[in-house]
Amino acid sequence: MKDDAIIHSVIFSLKHEKGSSAEQRFLEDGRAALSSIPTVKEFQVFREISPKNTYDFGFSMRFDSRADYEAYNAHPQHVAFVRDRWDQEVSQFLEIDYAGYEH
Repeated sequence: MKDDAIIHSVIFSLKHEKGSSAEQRFLEDGRAALSSIPTVKEFQVFREISPKNTYDFGFSMRFDSRADYEAYNAHPQHVAFVRDRWDQEVSQFLEIDYAGYEH
């Protein structure tokens, strides 16, 4: 990972019934909307398998720089997805942003 790269991860649960078509649609729409933003690299969707927390899914992506990350945050597709889908359909989430550790 480049020194100034950022890994952006968000783990979350949805208001939808587990295994429902609405749940699947959210995950597919999230992948389509967010992975197509130009500064997003290595977009992945995960299903939580650990009983240690109450979250169900994760989105993860990499940015080459803080500027690329900020461009993603301000991008109209990201803003619209958060406003129109995320805020309406997510019941809980935790966001974590990682940068390379230097010691």
